[in-house]
Amino acid sequence: MNRDKRQQIFERLREANPHPTTELEYGNPFQLLIAVILSAQSTDAGVNKATRALFKKVKTPKAMLKLGEAGLREHIKTIGLFNTKARNIIGTCAILEEQHGGKVPQERAALEALPGVGRKTANVILNTAFGQPTIAVDTHIFRVANRTGIAPGKNVNDVERRLLRVVPDEFMHDAHHWLILLGRYTCIARRPRCSSCAISDLCEYREKILD
Repeated sequence: MNRDKRQQIFERLREANPHPTTELEYGNPFQLLIAVILSAQSTDAGVNKATRALFKKVKTPKAMLKLGEAGLREHIKTIGLFNTKARNIIGTCAILEEQHGGKVPQERAALEALPGVGRKTANVILNTAFGQPTIAVDTHIFRVANRTGIAPGKNVNDVERRLLRVVPDEFMHDAHHWLILLGRYTCIARRPRCSSCAISDLCEYREKILD
């Protein structure tokens, strides 16, 4: 895919949704971090359902530590892998208190040192909470990048590197959210909704479903 076509794609995505953001519900960077940890192998809707009551009580790492692992499990037991996630979250909160003054760090290395936080989670936090130009490649972005031809790659790291190289600078901050939303609602896995897609004529997918 050439540069002009990518420019047009992101212009259209911006026109359709000028201020995209995550569908996870949160009130501060700490709550976003917890929500993103919980969202691994879970839906945003499922996470939001579990965190609404939790986040009324817990707004800081200190409050989460006071709640404790058993108390946290009661709030998140509807979410997949909740035992492991509860353990990781309590471990993360202890590190935030001990090493970062109860604040969420804005550096990748410090984020990735937290239990339950990998590169993808760190990218979401850096982008959504702190406005850094990162792209967290999940299954939706991986599929969209390959299917459309925007940034094909064999694995998520390949796709991330290529997106960071080819997405025009003016769109970099919001590209992550546009691509996730496109994959979640339009460029879906089994039967992409090409006929209602804003970039269908620019997409290089050879098996478009236009009926």
